Amino acid sequence: GGFLSAERLGHWLAVDVAWRIAAGIAVGWAVGKALGWITFKAPRARLSGTGDGLVALGATLFAYAVAEAAHGYGFLAVFIAALALRATERDHEFHEAMHDFAEQVERLLMMLVLVMLGGAIGGGLLAPLTWKDAGLGLALLLVVRPLAGWIGLLWAPHSRRERAIVSFFGIRGIGSFYYLAWALNHGPFDDWSRLWAITGFVVLGSILIHGATATPLMRRIDDWRRGAGLMSPRERGEPS
Repeated sequence: GGFLSAERLGHWLAVDVAWRIAAGIAVGWAVGKALGWITFKAPRARLSGTGDGLVALGATLFAYAVAEAAHGYGFLAVFIAALALRATERDHEFHEAMHDFAEQVERLLMMLVLVMLGGAIGGGLLAPLTWKDAGLGLALLLVVRPLAGWIGLLWAPHSRRERAIVSFFGIRGIGSFYYLAWALNHGPFDDWSRLWAITGFVVLGSILIHGATATPLMRRIDDWRRGAGLMSPRERGEPS
């Protein structure tokens, strides 16, 4: 049979869709619940008593590893585990400590990835890029991703203007390098250098376009929310 034979399609639906999604959700929920109990409710060894935000990194790596061992989606498991962990003692101050630590680690890793990206571009990463590839990259950046974000936020409790801003910026595209590396290690791709060039171009374009527009657009949305009376005292810098 061909690439999309019934046998391959059935295997993809049963394993890559049904099993891996279900395993990721189940593992994430179980790990999140277990870590929530250990962190906040264990009688003698509550991790929240340490005040160490490093727990967030340990929880991330543990959920990912267990999900991958069960042949589930590790990223999905991490997301579900975070939701389950957050639901345990939702107002506990230790959640803020974990969030702050995770944000610092994220910034350090992002800086490292951007330095490596700059070195790769200087070494010829974008050399295989064609005009057609550049057009595809701009379409992904300026049309496909904002449209997908807009659809995903249709039922969000925010104004149309706020949904448009969030859809335009989307999620950070650094993860594209991980997804491409994963795909190249799991499938036959002949023109892999061109794929890296397109991905590098999209990430570079996101850095330039979103980096230049983030501050003025966020300032405008803050001015609009302030004028509409939608900002909380904390957002206005006032004591609550």
